[in-house]
Amino acid sequence: MKIIVTIVLVINILLGGQSMSLYNIKVKDIDGNEFTLEKYKNKVMLIVNVASKCGFTGQYEGLEKLHESYVDKGLAVLGFPCNQFLAQEPGTEDEIKEFCSLTFGVKFDMFSKIDVNGENTHELYKYLKSNSQGFMGTDIIKWNFTKFLIDKNGNIIKRYAPSTTPEQIEKDIVKLFH
Repeated sequence: MKIIVTIVLVINILLGGQSMSLYNIKVKDIDGNEFTLEKYKNKVMLIVNVASKCGFTGQYEGLEKLHESYVDKGLAVLGFPCNQFLAQEPGTEDEIKEFCSLTFGVKFDMFSKIDVNGENTHELYKYLKSNSQGFMGTDIIKWNFTKFLIDKNGNIIKRYAPSTTPEQIEKDIVKLFH
């Protein structure tokens, strides 16, 4: 019993006294402001790695429609630009912000460009991938517009392939409001 208590205490100390939670992860918005995902506690989140020169870029329109339809019910759509797939997001944060705003009227929260795979994977995507496997049990993000649906308690409900449209996810989102 003493060994178990010691192990728990050591893990707690190593984690800085906090258990690993989605809400403890630091992110940087597209304007460079850093904060934790605690801001989204008690909200349903749809987290998406996005790109402006991808075959799925048109999904910005559906993501914005979801945002507009459900923001008042507690949905937060979070877009994380990523340039890891055939350099489909080469722009700066200002260029990305302008493209999303002018082309798709994006008002949902956008973030600074990140890596979702490899050595420099952002902590958010390390967490998402370790807690929700993709196609055939792998954790790697296969392409832009991979989506993660998170409930109001920070639990990953489902991981969606890039080809799954925002419209196809809507019914799953609505279920989480009840």
